[in-house]
Amino acid sequence: MKVVFFEDVEGTAQAGEIKEVKNGFARNYLLPRGIAGPTTKENLQRANAIAQREARRQEKLDAEARAIAQKLENLAVSIEARVGETGRLFGSVTNRDIAAAIEQATGVQLEHQQVLLHEPLRELGPRTVEIKFTRNVSVEITVDVVPDEASRPIVEKLMAERAAAAPEAAAD
Repeated sequence: MKVVFFEDVEGTAQAGEIKEVKNGFARNYLLPRGIAGPTTKENLQRANAIAQREARRQEKLDAEARAIAQKLENLAVSIEARVGETGRLFGSVTNRDIAAAIEQATGVQLEHQQVLLHEPLRELGPRTVEIKFTRNVSVEITVDVVPDEASRPIVEKLMAERAAAAPEAAAD
């Protein structure tokens, strides 16, 4: 069934779009809730007006987000974490930790959902992390996970062992 969307539906369509959807989805979900309607002349005009209003609103949000994104561009944040005997972290660094570190470093408040982290960071070293402000504006920052004071001797010992093992492996 072809319908006109009056509201954004995550993963399906944005307001003002005309899409072909399954009959059951339209009859049981979209039409009763007023999220979409049949493709009549009146509904097309209504959807067009909604789409123009949404485009203006989105442009305003994007402009505000670009200003914040410029502050975060080329940002590098260090986060201290406790390290175990094997060199892996106790626990992990999550998107909440990264958002808090960004706020502490720059004063920019972020929701943790804006930090796009596919899985928590469980190893030392720098990583590139994407911060998404709106659907059109995002910025990448560098997050460097470093050992805390108590863990530095463990990491130095591991690095020395790896350095000693590397020439032996090359000699074989």
